[in-house]
Amino acid sequence: MSGGAPPTSAEVMGWAHEDHGGVVDLTRALVRVPSRAGVDPYEPVIATLTAWLGERRLAPRVLRDATGAPVAVTADVVGERPGPRRVLDACLDTAPFGDEAAWTHPPTSGHVENGWLWGRGSADSKVAVAIFCHIAARLAARPDRLRGTLSLLFDLDEHTGGFGGARRYVEGPDAPRDIAGVMIGYPGPDHLVVGGRGVHRARIQVRGVASHSGGRAGTPNAIVKAADLVRALASAELPAPAADFPLPGKVTVTAITGGEGFSVTPDLCTLHVDIRTVPTFDDAAAARLLADAARRVDRAWPDTPPTRVDPHTRWPPYALPERSPLRTALLDAAAACGLRPEPKIAGPSNIGNYLAGLGIPATAGFGVAHVGLHATDERIRVDTVPGVQAAYHLGVLRL
Repeated sequence: MSGGAPPTSAEVMGWAHEDHGGVVDLTRALVRVPSRAGVDPYEPVIATLTAWLGERRLAPRVLRDATGAPVAVTADVVGERPGPRRVLDACLDTAPFGDEAAWTHPPTSGHVENGWLWGRGSADSKVAVAIFCHIAARLAARPDRLRGTLSLLFDLDEHTGGFGGARRYVEGPDAPRDIAGVMIGYPGPDHLVVGGRGVHRARIQVRGVASHSGGRAGTPNAIVKAADLVRALASAELPAPAADFPLPGKVTVTAITGGEGFSVTPDLCTLHVDIRTVPTFDDAAAARLLADAARRVDRAWPDTPPTRVDPHTRWPPYALPERSPLRTALLDAAAACGLRPEPKIAGPSNIGNYLAGLGIPATAGFGVAHVGLHATDERIRVDTVPGVQAAYHLGVLRL
């Protein structure tokens, strides 16, 4: 094939099958190095990955936060034809192991049996890291096939919920300014997430008046006052969803802390509230809901200090339009490789919401077939790897 001729889906699928053993080997190598978020040191898994990339002349870089802690590994492939930057993104950190004695095979075994590869992070998302690395290696060997730049981004701060690697990459002092889209390699063959509800999270400090719980006269109890606020939030009526964004908003009180011991009437109770936002119930509406509910409760408790609402996390809802190049390229490429993921607007938020707030389009998933995500006996079906690799590879080329 000449340098400028676009490869066919059959050719790309052939390359994925040629790489299959290498993808499985790299996935196993990464699984065997524990990288639990906030638990394990990340240097060993970084060393494993950067050694692989370096051997293929992909020039990996380790991104660090303001404290010097590693938060991501990245590498670029620059095509011979001009164009924008697309990013293949996956997380390199993992969920905890849970009860290791309950696992059929140890969570860092990388054991392969009956077509399944076992281990924590095999699905989420070390197999995506391995797949994306092999795509990059192929393109680095033939940059004439690539328009623009393909970047790899492997976040080491995803399972904390901080997304420190992604934040450092897109907002750091050396952040690229030409990102045209991000494809996130979450597992699961059935759906391509092209949108998601946003999130508005807040900590709410509800105040009462402290006193001895055994005193003759009681004082306003912060926990009882907080219970009134919880009931108000739980009964809040939210707008109906829009026709082009079928999910409704949602309000959930996720944590309550307050009080000490038995003999003190509590003067502080703290609530954590998670609100999922949608176009008909956006971030501003969520903030108004919390403020209005707090004011109503405060009026019913006139002898107490006012309630304080502190926003914590605010990401917008998003949905890629049907004609989005990113969405179209990946869905068409999947179909050309014999896969049929359905576009989906997800209930949970993902890093795509954060990117949407920066004006960067993103997809999440699709990926390999799996069982036990974040649970005991996490594992992937290794025979689903080539199709997923070919689809992403073809999608990148078509973009």
